[in-house]
Amino acid sequence: MARAGPAWLLLAIWVVLPLWLSSAKVSSLIERISDPKDLKKLLRTRNNVLVLYSKSEAAAENHLRLLSTVAQAVKGQGTICWVDCGDAESRKLCKKMKVDLSPKDKKVELFHYQDGAFHTEYNRAVTFKSIVAFLKDPKGPPLWEEDPGAKDVVHLDSEKDFRRLLKKEEKPLLIMFYAPWCSMCKRMMPHFQKAATQLRGHAVLAGMNVYSSEFENIKEEYSVRGFPTICYFEKGRFLFQYDNYGSTAEDILEWLKNPQPPQPQVPETPWADEGGSVYHLTDEDFDQFVKEHSSVLVMFHAPWCGHCKKMKPEFEKAAEALHGEADSSGVLAAVDATVNKALAERFHISEFPTLKYFKNGEKYAVPVLRTKKKFLEWMQNPEAPPPPEPTWEEQQTSVLHLVGDNFRETLKKKKHTLVMFYAPWCPHCKKVIPHFTAAADAFKDDRKIACAAVDCVKDKNQDLCQQEAVKGYPTFHYYHYGKFTEKYDSDRTELGFTNYIRALREGDHERLGKKKEEL
Repeated sequence: MARAGPAWLLLAIWVVLPLWLSSAKVSSLIERISDPKDLKKLLRTRNNVLVLYSKSEAAAENHLRLLSTVAQAVKGQGTICWVDCGDAESRKLCKKMKVDLSPKDKKVELFHYQDGAFHTEYNRAVTFKSIVAFLKDPKGPPLWEEDPGAKDVVHLDSEKDFRRLLKKEEKPLLIMFYAPWCSMCKRMMPHFQKAATQLRGHAVLAGMNVYSSEFENIKEEYSVRGFPTICYFEKGRFLFQYDNYGSTAEDILEWLKNPQPPQPQVPETPWADEGGSVYHLTDEDFDQFVKEHSSVLVMFHAPWCGHCKKMKPEFEKAAEALHGEADSSGVLAAVDATVNKALAERFHISEFPTLKYFKNGEKYAVPVLRTKKKFLEWMQNPEAPPPPEPTWEEQQTSVLHLVGDNFRETLKKKKHTLVMFYAPWCPHCKKVIPHFTAAADAFKDDRKIACAAVDCVKDKNQDLCQQEAVKGYPTFHYYHYGKFTEKYDSDRTELGFTNYIRALREGDHERLGKKKEEL
């Protein structure tokens, strides 16, 4: 017995110590849940929850170790829970939440819940940075470094990483300062990372997301006024910026053979300051001008628009010809839509150039006109102009057209709402509008159901569309009493929309039937 005592003690230590070490690695911020009621309550009270479902406690060990550090980083912004589906008490919960861990190679599942409902299965990189980024912005894009093609780009996370790279790197260094939402950055990234691979060993290409306010010092130091901003360094010393933001990988490779500073650009004279026979109108004087002139052809333009620049000389020549007529058939005018935003929104200007014709103050649609000859022919014979084509919003349909101010309040009053986020110029949107409108008409008598639309081009809707993570057009979201539930990705046809909404409604009837049976 005297010798057995130490053996039992060693055995106890051998069994307990690993368990103690394992539990020590799991943060107290991770909530372990086994009761469905507890999970339901948590999802109701927290709006950003990541749940780890595991086949067993052992299967969860590596994920729990990683999620413990994540939980600390997102404290106050997100909640992390763990459900051990191998535990008898938790098995019912996993079944209720439709978690299937039966395949041999599947040991864990990560599900995300937002605003009380299932949002998505987490299928991004299982790394500290990726999970933290996801929980801080669940609807945001993946990190650049998650793209396998970007493995040769040096991804910088902090000012410390940035300074260290400048200090140690001997090879030529090109750094892209970017923001994750920037469309021009997204277009350039594939070319940048391709160049990084081809230049491996000869030059270094790096990327750094500096959108956060913590990087104000870097943005100030390197004159980052917009995204992307690309800076060139040699031996840690900043030389100049690379400003060809439409470049390909080949362009970058060619430039790095002999890096040169950007050529100074001569400021472009605004069209309104050039003189000429075209009248330049503003938000303030537009209405009075079309009231005083019975026949006006207006060109809405943007200073950066290449098609506008190409059309401008023809438009000027036509204006000069009309100006010289003894009995002029009208005048030509122009509006810079980037400055006069009230007019641009009022006339639904979403592409450039856009022509509008005004006869005695009334607006009419205009056919495609691009040359002096066509402008003059139109102005000399605009008889019986076609009636102005009403916008979707102006048409009498069962679709609710919402804006940022009334979006939430309107959706809260409807049990089921399918929302189409769109842009008037988008060809895919134009194609789907008749189908979506027909679906709305099919449910017009059901007060619990709505089909709604949001024009993301309008200034008053741009914040809303960004909040709802609209990345392209059209985008369809389903809301339950105002809470986002899921993205609609099925057929964009009348049948696809109506079948989807009927399934939602029939689900209500099934639940009601079950309640009656229980009673």
